[in-house]
Amino acid sequence: MQIKTVLSVLGKDRKGIVATVATTLFQAGANIDDIQQTLLGDMFSMTMLVTVDEDVCTFNELQERLAADSQTLGLQINLQREDVFTFMYKV
Repeated sequence: MQIKTVLSVLGKDRKGIVATVATTLFQAGANIDDIQQTLLGDMFSMTMLVTVDEDVCTFNELQERLAADSQTLGLQINLQREDVFTFMYKV
């Protein structure tokens, strides 16, 4: 089963952020559908729309892998199901 998710990354800019997160997603069989990133001074912000193939790696497993990346990189990384994200911000 494939599910749409929203991935956000926030923290002090450093080398390897995009490479680390993209590698984790690739190894989990996930696909980056869209990506936006920006630098605000030395603060890095990235938002991705990601399709997770739960037959390869479950949503919860991917969250755990990204939590390990978060610790390694010293950043906040948050993965949410798109339907939950959309519901939370619906006016």
